[in-house]
Amino acid sequence: MARIKPQALLIQSKKKKGSTRISVTTILFCSLIVLLILLSLTTTYKHWSQNRSRGQTETGLSNFESVDEIADSKKYDLPGYAVLNTSKGNITIELFKDGSPEIVDKFLDLCQKGHFKGMPFHHVLKNYVILGGHSQDSGGIEDWTSKRKFHRRLPTSPKHEAFMLGTTKIKEDSKAFQLFITTAPIPDSNDKLYMFGRVIKGVDVVQEIEEVDTDTHYRPKSPVGIINVILQQEI
Repeated sequence: MARIKPQALLIQSKKKKGSTRISVTTILFCSLIVLLILLSLTTTYKHWSQNRSRGQTETGLSNFESVDEIADSKKYDLPGYAVLNTSKGNITIELFKDGSPEIVDKFLDLCQKGHFKGMPFHHVLKNYVILGGHSQDSGGIEDWTSKRKFHRRLPTSPKHEAFMLGTTKIKEDSKAFQLFITTAPIPDSNDKLYMFGRVIKGVDVVQEIEEVDTDTHYRPKSPVGIINVILQQEI
């Protein structure tokens, strides 16, 4: 077997090493491909993130809309009318669900609890107001009489119409929830009166109550009051 000379081995080794070298062009080409792949992945991620964020925003808005729709539907499911069955006859009241929602909610809650059953009209000021409530505070009627004297001297036009159902400033004690029905247009100089309904049927009943005999303290000589209250969705 012939021996290979050392010089020939050196030449062969150089040829093998030369054949395994990677050219600069190949490196640049591979680098470009990797860069394009990274750009593609970045663009795809950004697009996905934007779509996800938009979807969550739309879902949140739809949820808020659903809550508002439910609240509106509940509001309009509430009774819109109250029939005061009094000892003189029935008085039908249209409730201001949109104009005075908090007062109407309180009134409806008390109706369901039977708060107004047997409630007397404890004071009657002719051509002004009929007052009802379980609490017969003498100081309250003095306030009303002074209001009437003061309002008669006012040159301004009335703020509240006749035959409106209202209450005074509500306190925490439910027994303090007083009702009144105006029998003449009255102003409210200090905004302490809350009107939450109007008489649409039974004006003659209100006028009959207004005509009852009263003593010197404006208290009816014979009992007159509310027997019960019937709530209705429609009339």
